[in-house]
Amino acid sequence: MIVISDMMGTLTTGSPVLGLVDWVRKKQSKLRANLFTAGMMPGYFLAKGGLIDWQKWGQNLMVDSLRLVYDASPEVFAQAAEWSVERDLWAKRRKDVIARLQAHAAEGAQVYIASSVVEPVAEAFARRIGIKAIGTPLKYENGRAQIDGGLVASERKIEQVLSRLGVQRVDVAYGDTIMDIPLLEHADHAVAVYPDAKLREEALRRGWEIMGSEVSYP
Repeated sequence: MIVISDMMGTLTTGSPVLGLVDWVRKKQSKLRANLFTAGMMPGYFLAKGGLIDWQKWGQNLMVDSLRLVYDASPEVFAQAAEWSVERDLWAKRRKDVIARLQAHAAEGAQVYIASSVVEPVAEAFARRIGIKAIGTPLKYENGRAQIDGGLVASERKIEQVLSRLGVQRVDVAYGDTIMDIPLLEHADHAVAVYPDAKLREEALRRGWEIMGSEVSYP
């Protein structure tokens, strides 16, 4: 049995960016961190007001935040990732959804997080649950971390899942936004977790389970 879950919004309401910025502020440069925070505020208000897409803004911000980390290497970024998860993402985890994943794992299922979040952060979060992660890979050049091959999001997310696991479909999938529909479509049992309005509408139309809402389908 293979179970796949999105991460952001599905398993946590935190932000990988805020955690990373906080690590830079404490460990490398308070000035760089503060300047980055100030620069992100106009986009935050536009996204919060619905004038730009919230999820795409967040993904672009995550990519931009990578340049904050100086002398980046797998070891340095692993430290930053652990800090980000511990200080923000894990503190804001959805305990009910995580309990479901842990129950799947206890029953012998292969359970993975599949996320656009950079892989060191996704892996650090997954370790706390006792599962594995498929995230956006990084490469390191001249002391900087960069996305290696594009974000693992939307259609690319399910492509990576199927390719890495060598399967055509999965048994159960969890997601929270309309961007997770390609993932949910490839599951025998799809679960819309605290879904946004568009995903909730689609879940109701297709008879998918809804978790974290007034309506639920077994």
